[in-house]
Amino acid sequence: MHPPTFTPPPGGSLAAFGPPGLWLRARQLDDAAAMAAMASLPKFRYGTLRPPFPSVEGTRAWMEKGGADDLQVVAILDGKLVGSAGLFRHGGRRRHVADLAIGVHDDAQGKGVGKSLMHALIDAADRWLDLHRVELTVFADNDGAVRLYRHFGFVEEGRLRDYAFRDGVYIDALAMGRLRPKRG
Repeated sequence: MHPPTFTPPPGGSLAAFGPPGLWLRARQLDDAAAMAAMASLPKFRYGTLRPPFPSVEGTRAWMEKGGADDLQVVAILDGKLVGSAGLFRHGGRRRHVADLAIGVHDDAQGKGVGKSLMHALIDAADRWLDLHRVELTVFADNDGAVRLYRHFGFVEEGRLRDYAFRDGVYIDALAMGRLRPKRG
C-alpha cells in the first residue's frame, strides 16, 4: 500500500496497485464532466465504442441509466479522475453473470491503474456479489488490455469479425469470459 498524497475521497479506498496515492471509490453523477473529458481522449476512445466529442449531458444521461445491481468504480490520482470500471449484472436466469467495462485516462495508461480497477472488480465479483461468470469484449488489436484480462483469469471464447467501425475501418473483437474459481 502507498501513503496518500492528498486527502482521501469520501468513501475511498487506497488502491492495491498503481502509483502512490491512487484511490478507488464509487462512481458518482458528479463525475460526468471528468468522465466525458476522459472519454474524449484519443487512446481512451480508441479502445471503446464511444464516438468522438462526448457531451457532459450525454455522459450524465448514460450514467443515470445504471442498474441498482451495477458496481461502478473510479480511480482518483492527485484529485483527478484517471480511470473508470464497472460490472453490469444481468437479470433472470443470467443473474450470475456480469459484463465488465474499463477505461483508463491516456496519461495514466501502463501505470497500474487498470490493474487496480480490475483487482477491485474481480474481488467484489468473487467475494461479495456472487458472480459466477464475468464477460467482456475487447478489440482484438488491444494487446495490453488482452494481457490484463488474461492476468485476471479471462480466456478468449470467440472472435467477433468486423465487430465495430473504428477510425475508418471495421475491427474485430474478442469475446472473453472468466468463471469464478472453485474454492476448496
